[in-house]
Amino acid sequence: MDNIVIYNEKDRTFTINTKSSTYQMQVDEYGVLLHLYYGRRAVGCMDYLLTHADRGTITNIYDAGMNRHYSYDTLPQEYPVSGMGDMRSPALMVLNNDGSTASDLRFEGYEITDGKYSLKGLPAVYADASEAKTLAITLSDKASKLKVKLLYGILPGLDIITRAAIITNEGEEVRLEKVLSANLDFLTDKNKELITFYGRHGMERKLQREYIGHGEKTIINRRGSSHQHNPMMIVCDPDTTENSGVCYSMQFVYSGCFKGTCEKDQLDQVRLQLGLSDEKFSYPLKKGEEFVVPEVIMSYSDGGFSKLSHNLHSCIRKHVCRGYWRDIERPVLINSWEAFYFSFTGESLLGFCDEAAALGIDMLVLDDGWFGGRNDDNSSLGDWIVNEEKLGMPLPELVKRINDKGVKFGIWVEPEMISEESRLYKEHPDWALTIPGRAPVRGRNQLVLDFSRKEVVDHIFSMICDILDSANIEYVKWDFNRVIVDVYSRTASDQGKVLYDYVLGLYDFLERLNERYPKLLIEGCAGGGGRYDAGMMYYTPQIWLSDNTDAIDRLRIQYGSSFGYPISTMGAHVSAVPNEMNGRVTPLNTRSVTAMSGTFGYELDPKKLSEDDKNEIRNQVKTFKKYGSLIHNGTYYRLSSPFEKDYTAWLVVSEDKKEALLSAVITNERANPLPHYVKLAGLLDQTIYHNDDLGVDYSSDALMEVGIPLPNIMNEYAAYQWHFSAR
Repeated sequence: MDNIVIYNEKDRTFTINTKSSTYQMQVDEYGVLLHLYYGRRAVGCMDYLLTHADRGTITNIYDAGMNRHYSYDTLPQEYPVSGMGDMRSPALMVLNNDGSTASDLRFEGYEITDGKYSLKGLPAVYADASEAKTLAITLSDKASKLKVKLLYGILPGLDIITRAAIITNEGEEVRLEKVLSANLDFLTDKNKELITFYGRHGMERKLQREYIGHGEKTIINRRGSSHQHNPMMIVCDPDTTENSGVCYSMQFVYSGCFKGTCEKDQLDQVRLQLGLSDEKFSYPLKKGEEFVVPEVIMSYSDGGFSKLSHNLHSCIRKHVCRGYWRDIERPVLINSWEAFYFSFTGESLLGFCDEAAALGIDMLVLDDGWFGGRNDDNSSLGDWIVNEEKLGMPLPELVKRINDKGVKFGIWVEPEMISEESRLYKEHPDWALTIPGRAPVRGRNQLVLDFSRKEVVDHIFSMICDILDSANIEYVKWDFNRVIVDVYSRTASDQGKVLYDYVLGLYDFLERLNERYPKLLIEGCAGGGGRYDAGMMYYTPQIWLSDNTDAIDRLRIQYGSSFGYPISTMGAHVSAVPNEMNGRVTPLNTRSVTAMSGTFGYELDPKKLSEDDKNEIRNQVKTFKKYGSLIHNGTYYRLSSPFEKDYTAWLVVSEDKKEALLSAVITNERANPLPHYVKLAGLLDQTIYHNDDLGVDYSSDALMEVGIPLPNIMNEYAAYQWHFSAR
């Protein structure tokens, strides 16, 4: 771990080195922390990149005297602030006690330690002393007595640098009006492009790549849960592809409202930022108090998007996801929703279990409708008491009878929500986020509980634990089916705190749940993939990727998601056809091949299947159990884009490169079709690979240089899945 973080006293530079990249900052003559360089591994001082000139109509700090060549507005900032002449987007804006919004942060000191920092109350990348270093740089404002400790976590083997901060107030009360986690200024290469991941409910994380023009591009989550934008951004060169070219990423480790900006200024400099949304945010900080700024994961690749994704996948799989289920294969489950919706009994579930067990499925998940008086989605949220009358038996009896059939049991919950038609609401209407004197804004006929209040979190936690303690429940699906609108807490000392404190309450609940039930598998969900982020993955190692289970749409959703998140986090199931969201009919094999790029499971009623389909599902389950470890722990390659070609193909390669699983789906069948040659990647050079499904040997070099043709089987949405073994 030598030479990972270097402070050069002479140049006053901080240099961070990872396996393939270097990140450098400099404390200049005025104590301002400037950003110098982020790119391929380099040596020496890069302050020659700075240029000083009188640009006209710009401001100069007082310290510079008559030197009009020195301006915050033209220099690359490490953590830009408001009120010092940098007219680009600030990372920090503080409302001071005197009503001003100026901050003047100057270098105070630094510390280098072994291991990776952690954040109080917030998720963060973790790593031990043999894997990581931490650099902490303290900046202070002498006038306001505000201190900002910038935290840099370095995982050199993964080319990962994390950013976070701790803001401490040692003076009169101030308000934090804008707090971002990371800022990255690019001085050169004017023609850069930005990649973001937009969407809507049922069509999340579609890739958008665009030229960075002058002005500011913003992605924002105002909703608390966002199908519309994912908290991840990539800046790249115009010629960057999957396998070549330069790209940089930022990924937010946070599950609430966020804001990301990409700005090109009048000097053609590009600024990339990511952090908390400043809308409905105004956080008071009294003397002696501190504010913890959530983390951003950054990575750099000069080997294209594929290498960048590998960095991020490894980081999330091994250094964000935690606990018992991090590295082991997940159970193949079947969810009751599409089979029953709200209409079930204990006996019908037991029959459902028999059908599932006969297919080799490991777990039955009881979805919505098991609690309170819940027979539709208009009541009972918050009343986490088993409806034994509906089940016809106590939950422990049902679970035991299911377990006796060799099947595990899981259950659906939505702890953050409350129905107006519920016992809890009648007893505690003030526990909902509503604005006094105004009718609440409903979503799905439900309100949001005020998780910024500890007593609310504690009460719901106790109710959920009573359920989990009562029976052998081994899986929980944690849902969140609406956005947050009425941002008002009845007990908050300041309403500008509510959204941030809400997320702290959510994380507190999940942390305690993980501690109390260390072997409980929790799957996150927010109306599908509305809260699909690295923050939730710290507590839930898998997240329901989308409520849209159509195989063809899922190819697009999984493609975009794969840029930042590993397969092992993607909740993906085979559902019935016609698909309930778009009516599309796809072959059962195609649905299976697509869902195997995820945690794998089923959302259908086995009683409605033909014997041929049942036999096919038995084989699918066996296939996934055979290759599950390879799928979840291997290196993932995108081989084609579902937005650009008539087929979508992807590959997973084992760590030793001796095993690979190729999957492909034809998405646009044409008359008299030309052959589709799929180029593989990541194999051993000069090696023969045996296709275990076709019984044919192939040259690895030819597979990667020319590809393998997909046979034309004249079937709409045909799918292929082939396993290769090195000879």
